[in-house]
Amino acid sequence: MKIKEIVSALERFAPLPLQDGFDNAGLQIGLTEAEATGALLCLDVTESVIDEAITLGYNLVISHHPLIFKGYKSITGKDYVERCILKAIKNDIVIYSAHTNLDNASGGVNFKIAEKIGLKNIHILSCKEDSLLKLVTFVPVEHAEKVRRALFSAGCGNIGDYDSCSYNLEGEGTFRAQEGTHPFCGEIGELHKEKEIRIETILPSYKKSAVVRALIAEHPYEEPAFDLYPLKNSWAQAGAGVIGELECPETELDFLKRIKDTFEVGCIKHNELTGRSIRKVALCGGAGAFLLSDAINCNADVFITGEIRYHDYFGHENDILMAEIGHYESEQHTKEIFYSLLRGLFPDFGIQFSKINTNPIKYL
Repeated sequence: MKIKEIVSALERFAPLPLQDGFDNAGLQIGLTEAEATGALLCLDVTESVIDEAITLGYNLVISHHPLIFKGYKSITGKDYVERCILKAIKNDIVIYSAHTNLDNASGGVNFKIAEKIGLKNIHILSCKEDSLLKLVTFVPVEHAEKVRRALFSAGCGNIGDYDSCSYNLEGEGTFRAQEGTHPFCGEIGELHKEKEIRIETILPSYKKSAVVRALIAEHPYEEPAFDLYPLKNSWAQAGAGVIGELECPETELDFLKRIKDTFEVGCIKHNELTGRSIRKVALCGGAGAFLLSDAINCNADVFITGEIRYHDYFGHENDILMAEIGHYESEQHTKEIFYSLLRGLFPDFGIQFSKINTNPIKYL
């Protein structure tokens, strides 16, 4: 099995276009045409992690945090990133990272955190905006079903937990084929009328190219007519953070103690306890303080994230309980997402969690 097959599986689950603009998710180092000897799963790529892969005989490291964020004018080994790059290339190790694309994917990092906490009725906290297109096309009645199926297979028609969504309206199209054309129906030079179905469906904008290719391949007309409209709808299937509910309410102190144990946190930082009951929980792994106002607007009782700035704590004690559990601690279970995905698709492939704790923050 080639490494590119594993990369393809990861990107089907967490497509690279879902990543935020600042990010550098995807292939970091190496050639994906190589045969895969095993995958080591980690949160961060360090020299010790690469040494671990070498010892195991694995030539693929899959991380959550990208090793490379900035451009380099030289690679001399002056810092740990450059040393990792040199060591990986020297030992033919491929490094692949799924970062904010995995954060923003349905079933991704924040869904895993919610699972660990035991939340139910989970939804995206801040949905992606300006990420959807509406496709409208016109197809002869007898071919409408085949075209619809091709569009759905290419990624159209998903709304929430529903798939194969479309609107269909019967009408009549007209055209006149010019000299040199090869019309599917009608005669050259004559005005032709054809009973057609107007098909409307929805798609993520990053799937535009694949959808148009599928449409043209399956549509019987030599020159199929279609329109693509940008939508202002929020995309409820992708975005930052999640919000859900506990099955039974808990006191603030009991909830914080349980979170501390669940994520093995050295120290939870939080704002003033006011005696509120905790039922509705908003969260975001890593540096998620930018979602605090979203959590408050959704009437969450608590907001959990990996990092919160000092001044963000002021003024919210009556709005929400804020809990800062550490960047590493909040995202440490991301490896389980990689494992479940790859083990299900490649049951005989060698996969291991890294045994290296890459958290650079220590607690006294």
